[in-house]
Amino acid sequence: MKKRDITRVVIAFLILLAGLAIEHKIIDISNIEIISSIGVDNVILVVFVVGYLIIGGDVIRTAASNILHGQIFDENFLMTIATLGAFFVHEYPEAIAVMLFYQVGEMFQSYAVNKSRKSIAELMDIKPDTANYKNEDGTIEVRKPEELNVGDIIIVKPGEKIPLDGVIIVGSSEVDNSALTGESIPRFVEAGMDVISGTINISGVLEIRVQKKYSESTVSKILDLVENASARKSKSEKFISKFARYYTPIVVMLAVALALVPTVISGFEMEVFKEWAYRACSFLVISCPCALVISVPLSFFGGIGGASAKGILIKGSNYVETLAKISTIVCDKTGTLTKGNFKVTKIADANGYNLSKEQELEILEAATLAEMNTNHPIGLSLINELKEREISRFEILENARINAKYQEISGYGVEVQWNNDRIIAGNVKLMVKNNIYVSNMNEPGTIVYVAKNQELLGYILIQDELKDDSYDAIRSLKELDCNVVMLTGDNKAIADSVAAKLGISASNVHAELLPQDKVEQLELVMKDKKEGTSVAFIGDGINDAPVLAGADVGIAMGGLGQDAAIEAADVVIMDDKMSGVVKAIAIAKKTVGIVKQNIVFALAVKILVLILAAVGIANMWMAVFADVGVAVIAILNAMRAMK
Repeated sequence: MKKRDITRVVIAFLILLAGLAIEHKIIDISNIEIISSIGVDNVILVVFVVGYLIIGGDVIRTAASNILHGQIFDENFLMTIATLGAFFVHEYPEAIAVMLFYQVGEMFQSYAVNKSRKSIAELMDIKPDTANYKNEDGTIEVRKPEELNVGDIIIVKPGEKIPLDGVIIVGSSEVDNSALTGESIPRFVEAGMDVISGTINISGVLEIRVQKKYSESTVSKILDLVENASARKSKSEKFISKFARYYTPIVVMLAVALALVPTVISGFEMEVFKEWAYRACSFLVISCPCALVISVPLSFFGGIGGASAKGILIKGSNYVETLAKISTIVCDKTGTLTKGNFKVTKIADANGYNLSKEQELEILEAATLAEMNTNHPIGLSLINELKEREISRFEILENARINAKYQEISGYGVEVQWNNDRIIAGNVKLMVKNNIYVSNMNEPGTIVYVAKNQELLGYILIQDELKDDSYDAIRSLKELDCNVVMLTGDNKAIADSVAAKLGISASNVHAELLPQDKVEQLELVMKDKKEGTSVAFIGDGINDAPVLAGADVGIAMGGLGQDAAIEAADVVIMDDKMSGVVKAIAIAKKTVGIVKQNIVFALAVKILVLILAAVGIANMWMAVFADVGVAVIAILNAMRAMK
């Protein structure tokens, strides 16, 4: 909203008041000699013409320019024809009032659009301008992020944005992810951990090795998604655009007919023509589709902006509509409902009975020694568990592995020789292969059996942890009448256990699936959906990309770390929480609800006042309300989508 526009509105309003005061002789200027010679009526006309040109000059210029470029039937044309018609029938104040209120409506529109863009603009602030490149001699050189390559070393000081995705090689700090995920709590990072571009380094100095070029970095992909979101229009927007193209010329022809037909019937009487021309001008003002053309896209834009402020990126308004119609949510398990971080949940003897802490440590110590050289998530979970329980024992094992002899048995486990002891750790097949009897524990999770010198010490149960908000999110989705289906590549026992904890029906759980099997299961769900509803798939990894692309709407969880998921998905949940899906659906439903309210309200008021104008009941003031008033109300209603 520019200061110049406000000034113009104020001046035009004061001129309108002055003209009305002179016209109704509240201010008597007839005794002024120069005015009496010109004529009071002519002075009144000049006053109103000046006010009209001040407030409506730009509308007339735009209408003329559009006509020259072949775009005739738009709101500028309607405003110009209607107000010039008002001048023709000597309704000067109403001509200015129409333009005045139209400009006030435009100012409200400008304010609403700027406000809805604010959250997008704040998101755009994540783009880093520079990067501190570390040369081989240790000197620092300021460069643009676009100039750096994979493998380059950058220095990020406290308060600076991390310019590129990379891994920390020196230093520790806390980073602010709020611009990307909407979370206000900083995350602690240290050497060996990945960091993403667009986040802000808060405390310590970080030395980072670049892992992705700027064009492939998280910040670049996010900005591209947001900038292109408005390009994908919803069905409602497409309908309104098409509606306006046909609607406007039709109402212009109806207005012309409204003015001419009664005049012809009356035998071209001037008084009849003036009366019906006035009605036609009112008809034109009322018919302007501003309320629909402005408020519908604004509602979707506001919804997308409001979602982005909460760490939810929606790639277009068409996906907002699809989200609002979701009847079935199909979920991946690992990384979506669970953290994808394996953790030791139980250490027991050969029969599954509990042990003392010392006995548990003995089994864990043997298993950890066997897994000391692994990078497998299961082995790492054992190592981390021993670190947490007793760091001193871990350090002894770390030194001991130099003298140990390891043999990895593919598909079975690991064997290690150390201090005249032979330790094996792995699955039940490894125990059978070594003639060690084991009971089938049949517990949900990964079981690592541990034996020492042909004696079974016990087993360790390792499970993937549920995300903290998964249970509440599933419950909330059910409250939104969404049927939840779970697909996973894990074995059935693990899948059923997770489903039971989350309240997902056993009939909706499909386990031991390959990526292509997930696609087939999704296709079956899509076939069974009710007409007018949609199916969403939520996944987190590269193997989920085909399924994400195949659903009505694909939602990427953990998208920050998986480029393929971001590319294939229509919605990206930046904070990796299932609750983000619930928020996305709620925002979509609210946004679509506001769009429907605006369409029904605008059309109902316009049709009513159009009828009243045609029969001579509605004057130009009512026409102004039916146009500008309805537009302002619709715009204010649309702004609710931003919250």
